[in-house]
Amino acid sequence: MRRLIPLALPLALAGLVLAGCAVTAQPAATSAPATTASSVESSVQTTSDIDSTIPTAAAELLAANADGTVVKDDEWSLADAETITLAGSTASSDSAGVTVDGSTVTITAAGVYTLTGTLDGNVVVAAPDDAQVVLVLDDATIESTSGSAIQVVTADDVAINLAAGSTNTVTAASSADADASAAIYADSGLTLSGSGALTVTDTGNDGISSTDDLAIIGGTITVTAADDALRGKDSLVVKDGTLTLTAGGDALKSDQTDDATQGYVWIAGGTIDATATDDGIDAWTDTLITGGTVSIAAEDDGIHSEIALAISGGDVTISQSYEGIESGDIRIAGGITSVISSDDGVNASGGTTTSSSGGMGGGMQDTGETLTISGGTLVVDAQGDGLDSNGSITMTGGDVTVYGPTQQGNGALDSNGGIDVSGGTLAALGSTGMAESPDESSAQGWLAATVSGSAGSTVQITDASGTVIAQYTAEKTFGSVVFTSSAITDGQSYTVTVDGVATSVTAGVAVAGGMGGGGMGGGRP
Repeated sequence: MRRLIPLALPLALAGLVLAGCAVTAQPAATSAPATTASSVESSVQTTSDIDSTIPTAAAELLAANADGTVVKDDEWSLADAETITLAGSTASSDSAGVTVDGSTVTITAAGVYTLTGTLDGNVVVAAPDDAQVVLVLDDATIESTSGSAIQVVTADDVAINLAAGSTNTVTAASSADADASAAIYADSGLTLSGSGALTVTDTGNDGISSTDDLAIIGGTITVTAADDALRGKDSLVVKDGTLTLTAGGDALKSDQTDDATQGYVWIAGGTIDATATDDGIDAWTDTLITGGTVSIAAEDDGIHSEIALAISGGDVTISQSYEGIESGDIRIAGGITSVISSDDGVNASGGTTTSSSGGMGGGMQDTGETLTISGGTLVVDAQGDGLDSNGSITMTGGDVTVYGPTQQGNGALDSNGGIDVSGGTLAALGSTGMAESPDESSAQGWLAATVSGSAGSTVQITDASGTVIAQYTAEKTFGSVVFTSSAITDGQSYTVTVDGVATSVTAGVAVAGGMGGGGMGGGRP
């Protein structure tokens, strides 16, 4: 199995592995040779190349996924480029690998091609199956009123490079049932690179789409799409670049359903600002964030994946969502994550297990989902459950603050299989109706208090000597506080003070209202 694995990761990824025709694994010290336009044979890094700075939570998911294809900039030379001059309704080129038929430009051979000018038509790549084709956009404007503006029909791997200092525009009105349903559509692996700018608009369907792997390793890219902004069916990887995405569907999507090692989204670097009518990130299998800055505003889930979801680095902000983060296996192992949701903030549901009763996730039944927090900083502001698992919640490290629901039908913490805490710091402020605290068997001490306050209230936790252990400013009205950290010892007395009103509690002791170990749980999955 070929794998996409990091070698050295100042931004969680030094270079994406490469895959082309006839690829075989080689030692990590073997670098991919620069090639001219021809068939590609590129090195593949192995599982042993995983950098030790990536937490195991994400590294093991990366190792289990198939590799993706990437055309790096050192694989081709601009000196080999042949020019295609776009001129309104036609174009011209001296290259033997280019044909022009009216407003359709067809590239039939491997090579590097520089496109400049304006074309009211289509650019088609119909090269041999083993060909690597690089399109360098250098102040190019391509606008199609029928189908994709840039379409790859056949090739092994295709790269679109944005020339330094250039501004490029690709526009299409592709119909929903078109064979090539995106402004830029590739029936091959597709890589976007360079330091120039690209604006892509599709008023009928997707913005940039590949039926294979889609990789973004550079460029300032703005995509506005009627449906998905970026779609790589086998995988979608972002290593670098500045992306502004506006989608009528999902902003970033991978939806290969036939192979459990594909259908993943991996954010390893770059800056992403995504606005979506559906999900911000939607992966059929896994979502991994190991670096970069991601800002998401979504009307449905902020980040969704069917199997597993790991955040081990980077800066993630979900400023709007229905459910913030959702997957069957959620792993928070690093990075800085902020979630605002109108329902559950972080929801471990679905995945590979299903409830026997269907519908609402089986109510109180533990269906095997997992939410594991081992590092990083997580802040959740949820109108539904703050941290929710249809299975278990496990915390071994990290710093988590939950501003939970104000309504009684949800809780700041909600699990069907219990909450086990052995490390880290967790403060959960929410309503009392469905409030839950960690299990009594947890190795780390915890306390629970029925105390109330409103937005702006100061919550202070002190030990018996009056030493302040923690202090928080509430984001909304609350009726309960659950807190755990290494400073808490079961059986000891502590004071929870809200706006000067003090309440004494004993750590590890349940209080009225169902706030014992395991708590009330339940509610919407």
